[in-house]
Amino acid sequence: MSLTRQYGVVTAGRLLRMKQGLLSGSRSFYGTTRTRTMISSQFSPFAIRRIHHQPVYHRSFSWSSMPKFAAKIARVPAAAASAAVGGAAYVNYKVQEVHSYTTDKLNQASDWLSGVYSSVKDGIQSIELPDFSSGETESGGKKNKKGEEEEGNNGGEEAAATAAAAAAAVTASTGAEEDGDEDQMMVLTKKMIEIRSILQKVDQSETLQLPSIVVIGSQSSGKSSVLEAIVGHEFLPKGNNMVTRRPIELTLVNTPDSAAEYAEFPALGLGKITDFTQIQKTLTDLNLAVPDSQAVSDDPIQLHIYSPNVPDLTMIDLPGYIQVAASDQPGSLKQQINELCEKYIQPPNVILAISAADVDLANSSALKASRRVDPRGERTIGVITKMDLVDPIRGVQTLTNQSYPLRMGYVGVITRTPTSQSVGLFRRTSNITTLVAQNEHNYFSQHPDYEDCTVGTLKLRGKLMTVLEKTMANSLQPTADAIQQELEEASYQFKVEYNDRVLTPQTYLAGSIDSLKLQFKELTTQLGRNEVKRILKREFDQKVLDLLAQRYWNKPQDDMMKTMSKEQPLSDLPNAAIDDLYWHRKLDASTSSLTKLGVGRLSTNLVINALSSEMERLVDNTNFKTHPFARETIYDAATSILNTRFHSTADQVENCIKPYKYEVEVEDREWASSRDHAYNLLKEELRQCEDSYQSLRRAIGSNKLTQVMKFIEKTRENNGVQVTPDTEAFGFSPALLAKGREAIFLRDRSDILKMRMAAVRSRQCKSKENKYYCPEVFLDVVADKLTQTAVLFLNVELLSDFYYNFPRELDARLGKNLSEEQIEVFAKEDPKIKQHIELQQRKELLELALGKIEGVMEFQKSRQHSHHK
Repeated sequence: MSLTRQYGVVTAGRLLRMKQGLLSGSRSFYGTTRTRTMISSQFSPFAIRRIHHQPVYHRSFSWSSMPKFAAKIARVPAAAASAAVGGAAYVNYKVQEVHSYTTDKLNQASDWLSGVYSSVKDGIQSIELPDFSSGETESGGKKNKKGEEEEGNNGGEEAAATAAAAAAAVTASTGAEEDGDEDQMMVLTKKMIEIRSILQKVDQSETLQLPSIVVIGSQSSGKSSVLEAIVGHEFLPKGNNMVTRRPIELTLVNTPDSAAEYAEFPALGLGKITDFTQIQKTLTDLNLAVPDSQAVSDDPIQLHIYSPNVPDLTMIDLPGYIQVAASDQPGSLKQQINELCEKYIQPPNVILAISAADVDLANSSALKASRRVDPRGERTIGVITKMDLVDPIRGVQTLTNQSYPLRMGYVGVITRTPTSQSVGLFRRTSNITTLVAQNEHNYFSQHPDYEDCTVGTLKLRGKLMTVLEKTMANSLQPTADAIQQELEEASYQFKVEYNDRVLTPQTYLAGSIDSLKLQFKELTTQLGRNEVKRILKREFDQKVLDLLAQRYWNKPQDDMMKTMSKEQPLSDLPNAAIDDLYWHRKLDASTSSLTKLGVGRLSTNLVINALSSEMERLVDNTNFKTHPFARETIYDAATSILNTRFHSTADQVENCIKPYKYEVEVEDREWASSRDHAYNLLKEELRQCEDSYQSLRRAIGSNKLTQVMKFIEKTRENNGVQVTPDTEAFGFSPALLAKGREAIFLRDRSDILKMRMAAVRSRQCKSKENKYYCPEVFLDVVADKLTQTAVLFLNVELLSDFYYNFPRELDARLGKNLSEEQIEVFAKEDPKIKQHIELQQRKELLELALGKIEGVMEFQKSRQHSHHK
């Protein structure tokens, strides 16, 4: 039985100092009072039988490296024999420092010393060692002239010291190797977790996933508390009802160089979350998003936690097992939970089966589920929670249970944190792992029955790291083979379909922007001053025709009734007096209507609408046509620039046409040009009227349309009274009468247009002084002047500014302000581009994962090679 088992917990340093005091004897103990008091206090916890003091004579020697060996012995417990031998060596080395000790304390420890010393002496008496004499004997004498040293009863002890030094060196070296192994294991686990994260991005299939630790247990078994104790924060959903409805894939990443703790939800893109209360709220919302009628979902929630206080682990938290579904839950809920857990606890995942100590293991839902998929218990770790609720004897029986043996054993924990009444003993911190560990230590240290059991959350964390590392290591070669096969298939497909052409979201976006800019440059030459003039002139021509029709051409007739009008017929205009006020006022009113219709706003709107239409056409001819977000961004960019310049441009145009509102000066050249243009307008209007009239005749029929027109004319002549009683026999419906009225209107308009075309071509309209006889020509002159003035300022105030700023606004909105995630989303909006990019990304991720996994395998080989040495 070891000293620790026999007397309780003592440090290695104290144990060695105890040994050196016992072996040295009273003759070599003449130290200070402080030394005697210190040593005496170290022996006070032990109840050792009082024995008679026997002095020990030995020859001291010098060994310069012994402090280093002793320090390393204090770090790592040695085997029983090594500890005994090392203790003897430490006695010989420290004999010159500690020279006295109280007789009564030596008598108390003499029996124990005798047994240890005998075993050491028997183990080394056959070893021949060289002489390591220090040159000076214990009595102060020196070497004699022949160079011989005194021999005594302490020769065997000198040999023991030498052997102990060698044993201490071996033990220290072993401890250093174990520390190195632990560091290497952490590095290896971190690398494999990185590979697992890469494989999750590649594919969700089981063939390309490294194992994880799957946490299962019934509700109220303490499953959430165990996970929170490992992480150090309360972050899992809490509630009376079933709140864990989706698997939570938890990845813990140790960040020793960072003092901050934060979490990320990779699928949500919420960024770094440092408030664990917010993490808990987000998890609760994601779980409760599953409707009550569905109860559970197999869609996992991915959560990564980065902290210097967590180990490198990958764990999956699943909904807890239930016995009976509640009244508001579906009857198949129990079966759904069983199937969901069954899916995740398949090989090679490690099963963390949570059970409460106050529940018989025979009734543990977690153990029942694990035995179905792991009957030999080779990949199941049993965790017994609430160990403080049962007496130590029953607790030990549970942890050493042989009825349900597990290869990886059981771990007992008490994850309940101290209550608020213990504030004086436990200082509240943001991390609960320390509080839980302190609480567990206080409990288990008071019950030595748990000495041979694995207990405590810290022990559980270390066990999980070791098990996960070994399980992942065993899965490396099969996973590497699967990755190699997937990579070969992806490379072949990429070669066949895309000829190994590399395409990234960034290059696709840049190419699309360059294509749009190239077409936009062509637009700046196409939609220049001449095109704007054509757009405006076409609109003003229509306004002129509307004014002529309203003030000169239309006959005041209402439905089937003949309307009496004071208007002079247009046929009288060529023969009117030169100073006839009626025709003067008509032309002046028409001119005023044209100049005061809001030319600034009208012309600016026309150009903006034209630009917007051209931008839509450009987008439809580029890659952006399949990207709703980009289309909207481009339109917003164009609209924002145009809207910014709208009011200033409209005001500038309106201010510049103000002189035409009072007086319009006409040159002969302008009159001649407008005369030809007016004639062409009338000719085009006449063509449209005749085409419409002919369309009616073809649609209704020539004879029937003629009958309807005659009926309407006779009715008008008789003030709406039908001429004969049998007129209704024709069967003229309201729709047909409407067509007849339209035909009469088109016929009369054609006659007026023919008359006005003849007037424009007459000698009367050759001179600008006869503008009142030729309103068509004069209004065209005014429209032309308005057009030219508007074009001048539209080009300066609107077009030039838009052509200069739009490419820069495009770069700002689609180039600089988009994140990598947004650019990737943009590119994948096109199905063909999405397929290309995803296949390329899959190939790159597989290459990355294969390279990393091969590196890990080489790392493992080097570790094994160093161990063999």
